[in-house]
Amino acid sequence: MVRIVLIGAASAAIVALSPAAFAQQAGGAAAEAKSMLERAVAAVKADKPRALEMFNKGEGGFLDRDLYVFCDSLADGKVVAIGNPNAKYLLGKDARALMDVTGKAYGREIFDGQHKPEGQFAEVRYLFPRPGADDTPVPKVTLVAKAGDLGCGVGYYKQ
Repeated sequence: MVRIVLIGAASAAIVALSPAAFAQQAGGAAAEAKSMLERAVAAVKADKPRALEMFNKGEGGFLDRDLYVFCDSLADGKVVAIGNPNAKYLLGKDARALMDVTGKAYGREIFDGQHKPEGQFAEVRYLFPRPGADDTPVPKVTLVAKAGDLGCGVGYYKQ
């Protein structure tokens, strides 16, 4: 009986420590990004100044592994919040001018997607570095939505 329990425990440990398990835990997934974006839109509608503060500080569950919220002004395209600690340099910049390392004008796509009617999501694909020490751009899929006079987004990384 003890042998069966030990074999079961060892098997569970092998599965839990497998590279696939680590890969799944390392970054956020599409469903988690969409859920965070839905919560972000609700937070903006409930208390915009507090929501922007939480997004910028990565508080309130709005920074989880490599998932974070960013918001742009729909009036002028300026980045007003970004939870990625490595991308704070984007605050105040015109998001419409952003391009990835391949020259793709993803900022314009994000801005256009943020202008869809409230309740609709748009998806934009581009290259962008993950939060953390490695600044290598990797494939990213960002979901964006309108939140009052802001457009907000949350992206997940494909690698």
